[in-house]
Amino acid sequence: MFTLRTPRLLLALALTSFFAAPAALAETQPAKTAASAGQLPLQELRNFTEIFERIRSSYVEEVDDKTLLEYAINGMLTSLDPHSAYLQPDAFSDLQENTSGKFGGLGIEVGQQDGLILVVTPIDDTPAQKAGIQAGDLIVSLDGEAVMGMSLNDAVEKMRGAPGSDITLEIRRKNEKELLTYTLTRAEIKVASVRTEKLSGDIGYVRITQFQENTGGELAAAIDNWRHDGQLNGIILDLRNNPGGVLDAAVEVVDSFISQGLIVYTKGRAASSELSYSATQHTPAGTIPTVVLINGGSASASEIVAGALQDHQRAVIVGTQSFGKGSVQSVLPITEDSAIKLTTARYFTPNGRSIQAQGIKPDIWVEQAEVTTAEQRYYKESDLPGHLSNPTDKAKDAKAEAAGGEETDLTSDILKRDFQLYEAHTLLRGVAILSPRPES
Repeated sequence: MFTLRTPRLLLALALTSFFAAPAALAETQPAKTAASAGQLPLQELRNFTEIFERIRSSYVEEVDDKTLLEYAINGMLTSLDPHSAYLQPDAFSDLQENTSGKFGGLGIEVGQQDGLILVVTPIDDTPAQKAGIQAGDLIVSLDGEAVMGMSLNDAVEKMRGAPGSDITLEIRRKNEKELLTYTLTRAEIKVASVRTEKLSGDIGYVRITQFQENTGGELAAAIDNWRHDGQLNGIILDLRNNPGGVLDAAVEVVDSFISQGLIVYTKGRAASSELSYSATQHTPAGTIPTVVLINGGSASASEIVAGALQDHQRAVIVGTQSFGKGSVQSVLPITEDSAIKLTTARYFTPNGRSIQAQGIKPDIWVEQAEVTTAEQRYYKESDLPGHLSNPTDKAKDAKAEAAGGEETDLTSDILKRDFQLYEAHTLLRGVAILSPRPES
């Protein structure tokens, strides 16, 4: 970054030279020719330098040239789309921490909408998630300061802070008439990428909170362990409220379920942005029936996984429509400690569907709800006086009854709290029951 201490004419020439658009050449050629040659328009550069000079001389407070140019760069990038940004040292460091799975703050993946801060998803086991922050919430103020007009980077910086310190958020939530107020205590956020649990009926449950460098390996190891320990009748892959992460990790996750074919491809203007990823023969999940859970907080890499498995008809997608972030951001270093995050391509599923602003529609639409049991009393044959006894061996009856009771205990807690998971589990249990069994 250079510092400008020149008159407006020299500033114009410096900027023109900086952007590889010589003034003399631009003036001697027609506008159409200049545009086709990729040169910058001279009049717009003159406008820029005029505005720059007026800010320097007339703004109510003095602002140094370096800061003004940083503002200009930041504004240029943030005006392109919600995901392009200028990453100065702190933001660049934060991005590197996020992909490693450890960072400080509240545990909220955010974007920008209508000038407010949009909660894309709260991350599991973080202050935001524990306090009840929900995907789709709009943050109106931070510690009493309105976010309207605040850049996304500035808002994120304000939400970060020393572990143990508090911050108050005012939130606008759909279907709530009044603003909601939350006071959160910042913490060191350590995101465990993969969490697993074995549910009743030999159903494996995998929760991926964020796609990190080791996600694919952790998932493959979990599936291998389940298959080694005994029968595995199905897998539930939970990608709800997963904001995305590392593309390679998403590809590895899909590769655990399919053994051939395209996983995802990207299209952009630059040749380097045209990429495609295909499956390998190493498929830990084999042909085990699979359900993928998604919702409005499932974005980016999560949508790549869901879209690929849906296109390959390898999994049933259950839940609600995903977020719809189908763009690729490349981090391009500018100096040793700063970079730009620039949208360079779009993602496409194997069948050529663009995820951007569309998302993934589930095969079975299931809204989240609370699972409750209605108590009903029916009289049975066994309640009638003098009923005939069942000739089945009583010991076998007792053993089967005990096994059924144990299965209910294993399933009850996690499934009663989560209706979407309950439905996914029920679906896989049905598939397992109907699947052919080897003759004994």
